[in-house]
Amino acid sequence: MQNLPLLEIAQQYGTPIYVYDGEKMKENFNRLSNAFSGAKVNFLYACKALTNINILRHFKSLGAGIDAVSIEEVQLALQAGFVPDEIMFTPNCVSFKEIQTAVSFKVKINIDNISVLEHFGHEYGNTYPVCIRINPHILAGGNYHISTGHIDSKFGISIYQLRHVHRVIQSEQIKVSGLHMHTGSDILDADVFLRGADILFDLAKDFKELEFIDFGSGFKVAYKPNDNTTDVDDLGKKLCQRFNEFNQTCGKELQYFFEPGKFLVSEAGYLLVRCNVVKQTTSTVFAGVDSGFNHLIRPMFYNSYHQIKNISNPNGKMRIYTVVGNICETDTFGWDRKLNEVHEGDVLAILNAGAYGYMMASNYNSRPRPAEVFVNNGKFDLIRRRETLEDLLRGQVVVD
Repeated sequence: MQNLPLLEIAQQYGTPIYVYDGEKMKENFNRLSNAFSGAKVNFLYACKALTNINILRHFKSLGAGIDAVSIEEVQLALQAGFVPDEIMFTPNCVSFKEIQTAVSFKVKINIDNISVLEHFGHEYGNTYPVCIRINPHILAGGNYHISTGHIDSKFGISIYQLRHVHRVIQSEQIKVSGLHMHTGSDILDADVFLRGADILFDLAKDFKELEFIDFGSGFKVAYKPNDNTTDVDDLGKKLCQRFNEFNQTCGKELQYFFEPGKFLVSEAGYLLVRCNVVKQTTSTVFAGVDSGFNHLIRPMFYNSYHQIKNISNPNGKMRIYTVVGNICETDTFGWDRKLNEVHEGDVLAILNAGAYGYMMASNYNSRPRPAEVFVNNGKFDLIRRRETLEDLLRGQVVVD
């Protein structure tokens, strides 16, 4: 953060504004690559975290592939220069037409529903390989809303339905080239990944044409000071050992995929906001800023914690504030935070805003979404302009 010209960016482009640190993204990507260097592992950037095409191109330059969850994300990845074989399409509850479009793009396709698998088999037989997403019934993740591998999750095909899956595969002669699993996000315990790996390895023995296994992701990042994170070095060492042992057992060298998103971009992102008012009530001192949950919904949606810094007055006396937005709803960024004294006009930086910040932003209260800036190699560039009233009206049809 100290190396980023945040105040200069706020002065030049105004607030609120998202700022992304390309060097931090590279550092996180290299950390994962080094941790799993003991086996043949590919990293597919889970682009739902942040799909600005400049960010996609950045990860392309680092050697990542793409994990896409919508046909639009697939198209953005292709626009960014990824070749089809570098893209994994993992949709959920989409129309079959969207899957047919993905086939026309020749990307890897991940299916998580038996009825869709049957339909796919009727349509393509053994002419187009597929990956199957398994639900391992492992409850994991930092919040129930981001846990995707438990028994009540809409994601994946239950491990208890595998007999049915094999019947469908056999009757339709489907070529299964991959197995996939994703149990959730913000997973701290390495044993969760190891348990999931054991499940996939056990299932993989029955898929003779298998080429790869995809373990999803869920690595935990630090939000609070001194927060614990996933020990990816320890995890990489343990998993790579199991990968290599399994390759020897199955008699061929499978590829292994992970799909990090938040881990790569969360810490690299900042939402800069400006204090409009300092308001003292009978019990609370509010710092009211020029943004709200229309720009960063995670604190209100997931009760997530984001550190907040006063970058205009970094040496000021510490005082306690509740930082709130300008939306006509309760939109609190942080309760009872110790900040360097805040004055009206000060710029505050909300940390860990790179993942699911801009991507979950809206036009609630008819307010425009903010601009985005990318900092890399010592310079910063505007990569998305701030929306205007004309953008809000675009697409609306006025009738008499």
